[in-house]
Amino acid sequence: MLAASSVLAVNVLDASSLLSAFGALGIAVVLFAETGLLVGFFLPGDSLLFTAGLLCVSGTHSGPHLVLWQVILAALAGALAGAQVGYLIGRRGGRALLARNRRKALTKGVARAEELLEQYGHGKAIVLARFIPVVRTVLNPMAGVLEVPQRVFTLWQVVGGTIWAVGVVLAGYALGSSVPNIDKYLLPIIGLVVIVSVIPIALELLRARKANRNGGGDA
Repeated sequence: MLAASSVLAVNVLDASSLLSAFGALGIAVVLFAETGLLVGFFLPGDSLLFTAGLLCVSGTHSGPHLVLWQVILAALAGALAGAQVGYLIGRRGGRALLARNRRKALTKGVARAEELLEQYGHGKAIVLARFIPVVRTVLNPMAGVLEVPQRVFTLWQVVGGTIWAVGVVLAGYALGSSVPNIDKYLLPIIGLVVIVSVIPIALELLRARKANRNGGGDA
């Protein structure tokens, strides 16, 4: 009963809460949902990876102590499997699924994903999308909808997913290893990571608003 109540009390938007409840397994599940299922666009992928890296440092007591190699394996499993599933969903009717979507964040993410694919080409767009919240959720099914060759998609999603997942975890681990008593700063650091991860979305909104204004002026 106690374990069940703890699970029910988990805040899925809070990286520390997720890691305390599920440990490394939670990382795999969250990243799979965020990168493979459109319903996971709101999940905290960046802050989850960074916080997990911090909690791998010995002496950190503001959460569960995690094992670095387990965190990295879980992150890779969730990120890579999720992206591949998202691509397959796109190949098997993703356009209809995206058309039924009414969430503004996802709609803008779809538009940006298409723009990235057109502007940068398949490989670079797939890698870059990993670092942009929401876009990394929708680009995978969009790649399937647009019939990006499966070998090309798989190669570049593995490259991008590995750089993103391992890189963010190691960044958290490196900071935790270099800053004494990192516990005292854990919450502000997580807050900063959340803010930084939201910056790309804010920039996209500003870019879209500016484009709309320019389009209105031309009309």
